[in-house]
Amino acid sequence: MKAIVMTAIGDPDVLKFQDIDEPEISTATQIKVRLKAAGVNPVDTKIRRNGVFYENALPAVLGCDGAGEVIETGSTVSQFKPGDKVWFCNGGLGREQGNYAEYTVIDQRWAGLMPKTLSFVEAAALPLVLITAWGALFDRGGLQSGQTVLVHAGAGGVGHVAIQLAKLKGARVITTVSSEQKAEFVKTMGADDVILYKQDGFANAVNHLTDGKGADLIFDTVGSSVFKESIAVTSHFGRLVTLLDPGELSLAEARMRNLLIGFELMLTPMLRDLPEARDKHVEILKQCASWVDNGLLKTHISKQFSLADAAEAHKLLEAGHTTGKIVLSA
Repeated sequence: MKAIVMTAIGDPDVLKFQDIDEPEISTATQIKVRLKAAGVNPVDTKIRRNGVFYENALPAVLGCDGAGEVIETGSTVSQFKPGDKVWFCNGGLGREQGNYAEYTVIDQRWAGLMPKTLSFVEAAALPLVLITAWGALFDRGGLQSGQTVLVHAGAGGVGHVAIQLAKLKGARVITTVSSEQKAEFVKTMGADDVILYKQDGFANAVNHLTDGKGADLIFDTVGSSVFKESIAVTSHFGRLVTLLDPGELSLAEARMRNLLIGFELMLTPMLRDLPEARDKHVEILKQCASWVDNGLLKTHISKQFSLADAAEAHKLLEAGHTTGKIVLSA
């Protein structure tokens, strides 16, 4: 089969379009999927630049997000049948094969039925960002109806679904973006207030919008400098959740505010083999599929590439100007 193979650590040119062995079912609970699309996420580019999570795992196929059609089932599979359309977040970290490929094999436990109203490309864009946003907002952030949440980089892959999930919870959503065009986009996602952070940062605007109280929850999808500045605009007894390592910084003000600080890495259940936590991920996808099919949740695809053009997709994502998601179609 054709696949994109990460042949070494480096720039996007280390991604090669090659023939590799087609995976086959090896246990009774597995399903074989003809992949139709694979989401491209920042973690893919980071792995390519820095290395996979496992020793001696190169060459490797990247891509955590996949959507496709079941073409074969193991002898005890009960949840799926050939012809079913499925989506999932599985593999792509250096151990199990990722989804930059034409076929994959996955245990039925880790897949879900796709939303009926989505194309394969749209479905492949969502699993990782949905699970990430859900974990940050609800599991780590404890977001409740009536609270105010600040979502950083609301026009991004995680950000644009986080806005929607927060609104479904009944929260007020403030978000930061870099341009007027992105400001208009996040308003279509449901953002109540939009801050153009390039004009004057975001701290003064957040304080103005919250009458000096700060946001009950801040979701940092950007990193160290944004995390640091966010401390002073998180409400007393509030929560600050980040996707990234904030680095060395003083937490004196966070302590004074009695903040709960949380980290969200949705890859942990895969990396640490935590099956119960992965079960929760599948339940999240089931709930979100229902919301999608009822018109309450959507995704935005900024660019679609063919599988062979994965290197170009990585270059575009790393350029940092993407709105929503980038997807590869097989």
